[in-house]
Amino acid sequence: MLNIGVLVSGGGTNLQALIDACKSGVIKSGKIVTVVSSKAGAYALTRAEENGINSAVFSKKDYDSKDDLDAAIAKHMQDMKVDLIVMAGYLSIVGDKLLKEYEDRIINIHPSLIPSFCGDGFYGLKVHQAALDYGVKVTGATVHFVNEVTDGGKIILQKAVYINGDDTAETLQKRVMEEAEWKILPEAVELICSGKIK
Repeated sequence: MLNIGVLVSGGGTNLQALIDACKSGVIKSGKIVTVVSSKAGAYALTRAEENGINSAVFSKKDYDSKDDLDAAIAKHMQDMKVDLIVMAGYLSIVGDKLLKEYEDRIINIHPSLIPSFCGDGFYGLKVHQAALDYGVKVTGATVHFVNEVTDGGKIILQKAVYINGDDTAETLQKRVMEEAEWKILPEAVELICSGKIK
C-alpha cells in the first residue's frame, strides 16, 4: 500500500474523485494519508475532514520564500510517510526542493490534451476558454508526472472530450471533469501505486 498525499487549492472535486475511488476499490494499492491546501478555508479541507483524512494548510504568505514553503511541504509529506504526491487542482507551481525530494513521484491533472493549452498561465477556466477561442473540436484531460517545466513532465494518461457548439468555458470545464478528470486521475494513481507504471 502506497501512502498518497494530495495537494489542493480549492473545492477539491478531484480530491473527492480520489476519495470515492479508494472507497469503491478503483484505487486499491494506495491510501490518502494527508491533504495539503495552499489556502485556509478551501472546501477540499472539509472533504478531507469529513472522510477522516489528515489535512494541513501551507500558505505562501506564511513563508519568507518559495523555497521555505516547498521545504515545509516536503517535510510534512515525509513526516506523513507519503510515497506519491497528487496535485489535484493545486494552483501553485511546485519548486525545486519538493521536486528533488519526490522526483518522479509527483503527478498532476491538467484540463486539456497536453501539449495543447498548457504551461504557464493555463489553469482553471482559462484553459477551457483558450480551447473554445481556438475552435478545437476535441479537448480533454491529461495526467502527467511533474518536473521543472510547467505541464512538461511525461504523460501518464489522457482522455478526450468532444466540444459542443453551445459550450461555454463553464459547461466545458464541468464536462471535462466528469468525463475525463475524475476517471483518469484515479486510474493513474492506481497504475502507479500497483507498480504498473514506474
